[in-house]
Amino acid sequence: MPENEEPYRKHGDPRKYDPSFKGPIHNRGCTDIICCILFIIAVLGYIAVGILAWSQGDPRKVIYPTDSRGQFCGQAGTPLENKRLLFYFNIMKCASPMVLLSFQCPTTQMCVEKCPDRFMTLAKAYYKDFEYYKNFCKEGVTNTMSIPEILSARLCPAMLTPSKPFTRRCFPALGSIGGVITVGNSTTFDDGRGNVRNAKDLVDGVTNATVVMEARQVVMKIFEDYTQSWYWILIGLVIAMLLSLLFIILMRFLGGIMVWIIIVAVIVVIGYGIFHCYMEYAHLKGEPGANVTLKELGFQTDFTVYLHVRQTWLAFMIILAIVEVIIILLLIFLRKRILIAIALIKEASRAIAHVMSSLFYPLFTFILLAIVIAYWAVTAVFLSTSNEPIYKVVNESVCEHSGLTCDPANYSTSDMKKQCPDSGCLFAFYGGETVYHKYLIGLQFYNVFLFFWCANFVTALGQMTLAGAFASYYWAFNKPDDVPTLPVFASLGRSLRYHTGTLAFGSLILSIIQIIRVLLEYLDHKLKGAQNKFAKFLLCCLKCCFWCLEKFVKFLNRNAYIMVAIYGKNFCTSARDAFFLLMRNVIRVAVVDKVTDFLLFLGKLLIVGLVGVFAFFFFSGRVKAFENTAPHLHYYWVPILTLVIGSYLIAHGFFSVYAMCVDTLFLCFLEDLERNDGSVERPYLMPDSLRKILNKKNKTKPAE
Repeated sequence: MPENEEPYRKHGDPRKYDPSFKGPIHNRGCTDIICCILFIIAVLGYIAVGILAWSQGDPRKVIYPTDSRGQFCGQAGTPLENKRLLFYFNIMKCASPMVLLSFQCPTTQMCVEKCPDRFMTLAKAYYKDFEYYKNFCKEGVTNTMSIPEILSARLCPAMLTPSKPFTRRCFPALGSIGGVITVGNSTTFDDGRGNVRNAKDLVDGVTNATVVMEARQVVMKIFEDYTQSWYWILIGLVIAMLLSLLFIILMRFLGGIMVWIIIVAVIVVIGYGIFHCYMEYAHLKGEPGANVTLKELGFQTDFTVYLHVRQTWLAFMIILAIVEVIIILLLIFLRKRILIAIALIKEASRAIAHVMSSLFYPLFTFILLAIVIAYWAVTAVFLSTSNEPIYKVVNESVCEHSGLTCDPANYSTSDMKKQCPDSGCLFAFYGGETVYHKYLIGLQFYNVFLFFWCANFVTALGQMTLAGAFASYYWAFNKPDDVPTLPVFASLGRSLRYHTGTLAFGSLILSIIQIIRVLLEYLDHKLKGAQNKFAKFLLCCLKCCFWCLEKFVKFLNRNAYIMVAIYGKNFCTSARDAFFLLMRNVIRVAVVDKVTDFLLFLGKLLIVGLVGVFAFFFFSGRVKAFENTAPHLHYYWVPILTLVIGSYLIAHGFFSVYAMCVDTLFLCFLEDLERNDGSVERPYLMPDSLRKILNKKNKTKPAE
C-alpha cells in the first residue's frame, strides 16, 4: 500500500520511534479496574448461585421415576428400593410417552417390582388371583373391601394388561398380527368395567413409543460401540497429536515446502474422496433398492441404510467437488501472496521453537474451559431439579376443583374430596410458589450468561498470554539471547496481575452479543409455527446482524489483547490503536493475514483427512489386513466420527497457537514498519525473509 498521509489522517497517526521501547512494557499499571471489580462480584455471585442450587436441587428427579406421592422408584435405602418400575393405573389417560417421561400423566402411578404379564380385571381377580393383583394396588387393600369401594378410592386399577418395562416404566406390550394391533397376542381386552375394547385403543397412550424405543436402541448400540473401540479411538487421537507436532516441527525447517505439501495433499485427499464416492455410486448401479431417493427413504435410525442408496454417494461427491473447486480457485487468485504467508509461517515456527511451552498452553486453556463447562452443567441440573412436588386434583367426572393444587396428606378429609368423591390428589410435576422458585428462571439465565462470560474470559486470557510471549520474541534485538526467560509464564502473570479487568471487559461485550443470539434463537424456535412473515424476516435479519457483529468483536478483541499485551493500556485504547493500525494497512490485513489463516486451516484439514481416511479403512473392514484386528461394531461410523471431531480439536489446539503467533507477529511487523526506517539508529527487527519480500534493508554502520 502506498504510504501517503491520507490514511494516516483518517485512521490515526503512525507509531513514532521510541528508543526506550524494547518489547512488552514491564512498568505498567492495572487497567479497567471497574470491570475487574464487576467480574469478581459476578463470579462470587455465580458461586453463591451454585451453592444455592446444590442445596435446593435433587438430581434424583431426573434419574428415578416418581410415583403419585412424589416418591422415587428404586431409590437405594428406601422402602421402594426393590420397586424400580413405574406402573400406570390407566395408560389410556396418557396422551403420549412424552407426557409419561415428564411425569404429568393424569392417572394414579405407583412403583412396582415387575410389570404385569397377563390380562386380568379386578372383578375376576377378586375371586381367583387377588394376591397377584394386589402387587399393583396401593397398600391396605384387602379382599374384605368391595370392588366399588376399591375403585372409588382409587386403590387398584380396573384392569391389568401385559406390559414390558421401557425407561423404567411399564408400557403395554403392543404387537401386530396380520396388520391388526394386539396386546398380549389378543386383539381385544376387558377394561375392567364390563366393556370389551380393541387393542388399538391403547395406541394413543403409547403413540410415538416405537420411535423413542428405536432411539434408545440406537443409543445403546452406540454405547456398546464405544466400549469395543475406545482404545483404538485413543490410539487415533494420539496419532493426530503426533501428526500435529510433526507438522509444526517440519514447518520450522521446511516451511515453504510444507505449505505446498499441505496444499497438494489436501487437494489429493479431497480428490480421492470424490473418486471413492464415484466408485460407490457406480457400484450400486443396478442393485435392488439403490435408486430410492433420500426423500422417499426418510429418516432411518440405522444410518448404514443410507450407504446403500446411490443418491447418498452422489450428494457426497457433489459436496466434495464443490469444496475442491473452491480451494483450487482460491489458491489461483492468491498465489502471489502465498510467499508472504510462507515467510510469516517460517518466522512463527522460529518463535514457537524458542517458546516451546506455548504449544502446551492450550492444555491449560482446555482444563479451565472444562471446569467452566462442568460447573455450568452441574449448576443447571441442580437448578432444574430444585422444584418441589406439586399435586393436582384429578377427577374423571365433572368437578369444580379439578386441576387445582392439593395436599395428599389430608386430601381424604378435605372439602374438595367431599364435593368430588371420586377425585384423587395425584403428583403432577415439580414446581414451587416460594420466592426462590419464582426467580428460578432468572437464576438459570444468570447461569447461562456467566457461563459465556467465564468461557470467553478463559479464551481471552489464553490469547493475551500467547500474544505477550510472542511479542517478547519479536521485539528482542538479538534472538534468542534477548528473549526473556519463561516468556509464557511471565506474560500470564502480567495478564492476570494488571489486565484482569481488560479481559473481563472484552469478554463481557462478547458475552452480551452471544446471549442476545441465544435469545434470538429461542424466539425463532417459538415463532416457527407463526404465520407473520414480517416477524420472521425481521428475526432473520437480526440473527444475521448479530452473527456478523460477533465475528467482528472477536476479531477486534483478539487484536486488542495483542496491543494490551505489548503496551499495557486499557481495552478501549488498545482496541482503537489495533483497529487504526489494521486500517492503515488494510490490504496487507485482508490478504496476508487471511491467507495465512487459510493455510493453517488446510493443515488442520489435512490432519483430519489423514486420520479420517485411516479410521475409515480400519473400522469399515475394507482392508483385509485389518479384518481380524478391527473390532466388530454396530455402526462403524461412530469411532470414525469421534476420531474426526477429536483430531480436529487436537489440531485446532496446536494450530491456534500458530495462528495467535502469526497474528501477533503480523501486528508487530506493521508496528515495526511504522516505528523504524532501516537506518543504523532505527533498524528493522523483522526477519531477513520478510525484508527481502518487502524490499526493505537495514543499513550497516560504516567502518571507521
